Amino acid sequence: QVQLVESGGGLVQAGGSLRLSCAASGRTFSDYTMSWFRQAPGKERDFVAAISRSGTRPYYADSMKGRFTISRDNAKNTVYLQMSSLKPDDTAVYYCAALAGPLVPAVVAESEYEHWGQGTQVTVTS
Repeated sequence: QVQLVESGGGLVQAGGSLRLSCAASGRTFSDYTMSWFRQAPGKERDFVAAISRSGTRPYYADSMKGRFTISRDNAKNTVYLQMSSLKPDDTAVYYCAALAGPLVPAVVAESEYEHWGQGTQVTVTS
């Protein structure tokens, strides 16, 4: 089992920035592709970004490119999501998820993931 704990969410004004963290424990972190999803009120959970096991290959949902940056530190068993130029539409609960194996196109599907964090709330005010 992999345990995931997100942190770093909060209240921010439009145009501001936040960095989310997700700390993993329980298994070899570098065995897992790591991803971020988000779920806005009344909506489905959407893919945000993923990063390969080595951390060399990020992959983003088209709408996130240019504003969000995913990274990981395998020595710290942590994955990050740096968010900038935030908009009210970015308001959501942000979840990290772990997928055993390489980064493949299926990473955009939440059904592929076995391990999820509890989520961290991000609220962007106008």
